[in-house]
Formats: sequence, C-alpha cells, structure tokens
Amino acid sequence: MNKIVRIASIGIAAALFVAEIPSLTGQPSFGPPVLLAQEGGWKVEYDSVCSKTDIAMTLSGEELQALIARCDQLKPKIEAEEESTRKVYLRRLRMCRELYKYVLDSKGTK
Repeated sequence: MNKIVRIASIGIAAALFVAEIPSLTGQPSFGPPVLLAQEGGWKVEYDSVCSKTDIAMTLSGEELQALIARCDQLKPKIEAEEESTRKVYLRRLRMCRELYKYVLDSKGTK
C-alpha cells in the first residue's frame, strides 16, 4: 500500500510540475506552449494561413484574396529554410494557396 501512495504522489508532483512549465517559460498557461522562434518565426503565420482550408467555401472573396496574398508573402520566408523543411512547407503552402484560388475562382470573384 505504501508503494502505491508513493507512486501516486510522484504522479501528482509530475503533473503539477508540467502544469507550471508555461509560467516558468513565460508562455501563456492555456494550451501548448508556442515557440515563436521555431522555424524562424514564420510557422505561426503558416499555421494561421493554412488553418482556414476547411472553411474556405464559407469565406468571402475578399477574405480569400487576403489569404492568397498572405501565402505569397510567406513563400520567401519558407524558401530561406533548410532543404527538407523548405520542400515540405512550400508544398503545403502551395496546396493551401491553390485551394483558396480554386474556391475564389469557383465563386466567380476575381
């Protein structure tokens, strides 16, 4: 019984420590920590731009044009990365941009 109590105490202590990691790193305490310096800082913008592909049909023409422009602005930042990162994210970015362009064209908005 004593062994179980010790294991439970260790588990609780570990959970409390993990919960405190965001405050120790200066990150907000909600959600996973965001590493802004990761991938040169462009990853946050990439995630923001490409996160709207599932709702692309509900977006207005102006919103789609803005997302396409953001994709175009993001491309040079990704091109500056090392080869494997560049290949993966440029392909994904191109696919997001092409989807937004297709939806924009299908709505008849130029």
